[in-house]
Amino acid sequence: MHRRIIVPSALAASVLLAIPASAADYVPGAPGIGDPYYPASGNGGYDVSHYDLRLKYQPATDLLEGTATILATTKQNLSRFNLDLGLKVSEVRVNGKKARFTTSGEQELEITPAAPLEKNRSVSVVVRYAGKPSEVRIGGWTAWHRTPDGGVAAQEPDSAAWWFPSNDHPLDKATFDVSVSVPDGTQAISNGVLQSQSSRLGWTRYNWRSNKPQATYLATLAVGKFDITTDRTANGLPVLNAYSKDLGDNAGAARASIERTTEVAEWLEEVFGPYPFNALGGYVPNVTSGYALETQTRPFYSPRQFANGANVSVVVHELAHQWYGDSVSVDHWKDIWVNEGFARYSQWLWSEKEGEGTAQELADYVYASRAADDPFWTVKPGDPGPDDQFHIAVYDRGALALQALRNEIGDEDFFAILKGWPTEFAYGNAKVADFVAYAERISGKPLAGLFDTWLYQPVKPAAPTAAEAGLAARSAAADATSRPVEPKSWKKIAETNTIHDHDEH
Repeated sequence: MHRRIIVPSALAASVLLAIPASAADYVPGAPGIGDPYYPASGNGGYDVSHYDLRLKYQPATDLLEGTATILATTKQNLSRFNLDLGLKVSEVRVNGKKARFTTSGEQELEITPAAPLEKNRSVSVVVRYAGKPSEVRIGGWTAWHRTPDGGVAAQEPDSAAWWFPSNDHPLDKATFDVSVSVPDGTQAISNGVLQSQSSRLGWTRYNWRSNKPQATYLATLAVGKFDITTDRTANGLPVLNAYSKDLGDNAGAARASIERTTEVAEWLEEVFGPYPFNALGGYVPNVTSGYALETQTRPFYSPRQFANGANVSVVVHELAHQWYGDSVSVDHWKDIWVNEGFARYSQWLWSEKEGEGTAQELADYVYASRAADDPFWTVKPGDPGPDDQFHIAVYDRGALALQALRNEIGDEDFFAILKGWPTEFAYGNAKVADFVAYAERISGKPLAGLFDTWLYQPVKPAAPTAAEAGLAARSAAADATSRPVEPKSWKKIAETNTIHDHDEH
């Protein structure tokens, strides 16, 4: 209840003077970070620098218990702030003092510290929580996979809320320490480097560290029984791959693909520049999903990616994301092309390297094989909308845009851009417009019209326009009734299309 109190003007003035001028500036942080696709994602008022997660997980019951210590800096005078979490909280402390908390919606943890927080100050937040992640639904879907021997957190655009409290949006990256205790005989896999492990009283604790800024959806946790292979790259980076012991008929193909991670990464360094993180690898848990995800340093692969045999192309795609998507992340989710267009184009470049079809041949095939009335052309890769964020057009049409750019500016400038962009925006965020401006600066050419045609117009570019971009020569010469020639690599690339099928989301 709000009471309206009327006082004489002189008394009112004296009351106002008695209140510190800054008190009125302490307001709640926004419950969302401002992403138009996902208004509830992330939060306003602070910036996280580090997450320290100390977890205990029981595979038999799916019970996860956690204590998260979050280090942040306030960006405004805060009376209250939010974290994103779907599990039940028992205690919150801010700067060591107990804080009041409540929940709202499906994922908002609203925290009121004992004293308001001043702008530009360091803050520590400790959250104790527990629950069964498999029972949590946010927006009707889940990012948590139950497996026969454990559980896995991996999803896009959100996965953190199922296993730790966070500012859950790529705009707020942080470093991570993830410490997980599991029953002896079970392993816990996460991002980065395994710092140590120890056993006591029937439980084994694994301590992982990811020491470069990481978006919350790129943090992953996998608990189960794995066969693990380790190695080091020529530059000394640790490589760790993990395979569930019950992958069945897909086990051999999965290993034959993911054991080439080091080879693929070394080739990608030639294309995109030095690998940006402290570890390499991948893991294949026994899940029923069909997608793959670029979880930082250690991509997640569903077993179904290898149902038709080995497929190195999916490894190329997810490792390319380490530069495009992980090191340089989206500013908002409408900028998804700066992730997916480049990861798809890396598959085309791998095909070119392997002699199974050049990027030009693949571009010609995509252009010619999609009729003008195909809904494919109505999706705008530069801003596809939340319902079409993972539409195949974002990938294939997005890669077409890059081939058009390559033809317009030539290989020298094009590959200088592919290598320079991840350096220019390393460990940060970027918009589609940032890439357009960067490409114009490096090439010295006006390119806004080209990108508008291939990323933003909801129609198939006309044959003369495509020919001008070097993308219609083969189809223009062919008979209208003839099918374009399918490059040898096309089937394997197309098999990775299920990386876009993010299940219940």
